[in-house]
Amino acid sequence: MRKSPRLNCIILLLSLTAVSPFNQALADNDKLTMMWWNVENLFDTVDDPLTRDSEFTPEGKKRWTEKKLLLKCMRISHIVKVAALKTGGYPEILAFAEVENLNVFKKLLSFLPDNSYKTAYHASNDPRGIDIALAYDAEKIRLLRTLSYRVNLRERNTRDITLYSFTADNCPFFLLVNHWPSRSLDQAWSEPFRLQAAQTAKTIIDSLRKISTDADIVVMGDFNDDPGDKSIQEILHATTERDAFSRKSIGKLFNFWTKSREKGSCYFRSRWFQFDQVMVSSGLFDDRGLSVPEDAFSCFHIRHMEKGSNRRPYATYKGQKYLGGYSDHFPLLFQAEVHKP
Repeated sequence: MRKSPRLNCIILLLSLTAVSPFNQALADNDKLTMMWWNVENLFDTVDDPLTRDSEFTPEGKKRWTEKKLLLKCMRISHIVKVAALKTGGYPEILAFAEVENLNVFKKLLSFLPDNSYKTAYHASNDPRGIDIALAYDAEKIRLLRTLSYRVNLRERNTRDITLYSFTADNCPFFLLVNHWPSRSLDQAWSEPFRLQAAQTAKTIIDSLRKISTDADIVVMGDFNDDPGDKSIQEILHATTERDAFSRKSIGKLFNFWTKSREKGSCYFRSRWFQFDQVMVSSGLFDDRGLSVPEDAFSCFHIRHMEKGSNRRPYATYKGQKYLGGYSDHFPLLFQAEVHKP
């Protein structure tokens, strides 16, 4: 295959940022940072006969090569480093959607020098073999337990919803990560799948609240629905209205998109969507365990991640056309303060 000079130059330029941009010891120990990102098809180049991944091979429709994978890892890791400069250190938790397997996730993490990440990877029954990959800083937080829940859809398989139980400075908290069924064909046809995913997530959250009404619960993911859609607003009972949440927070979640001036995290069919979301339980609005500062949430991007006059996410592919960008989604950053007991 003919090598692209432009691709070579980009890889060389990004490789110059491979040194660690900060000293992790300088990170604020009283804050906990999480990054959610749908990284758009982070595949290796090997055909897995058990999944529909053949297009992401050198011979496949996408002409996916080791060089393209290398560039994508460099691009994603570069943004993690830039975010680290903002927050004072690598995020304590990385949760990335659309990752094919643990090996390619570890390859990506290898581009983050001096990291202390351990991985927690759960393989779902998604037909294309894409999962949510999670890494956590084992020097700062402790993973206690992982539970995954199947979303029962008669017509199709989809990604599981996974619950992680952590402690930070002896403060327990729960993280629920989601990647709900896409809007393939159209929104109305696919909506029942997301409603079922929402009901599954709601059941998990309710079970945690039965154990402790003030449990610290963080719900994040690519929901393929906006904050005002039925799955989010009516089933999860998530609201972007801070005053309404303050008046009656029992059984509800607070959705942070109200705190952002951004139009959305992804751009499809000539419009912005807020599919990627972070929601929290009322337990994060007290002064025990984890709590929410004023600047807790951001849809994070820099100019290099933007494309066109509308500054949409610079994607890796548009259909079958290779663009060489970062992802078709912007990442989200969520930061919580930790109150030691």
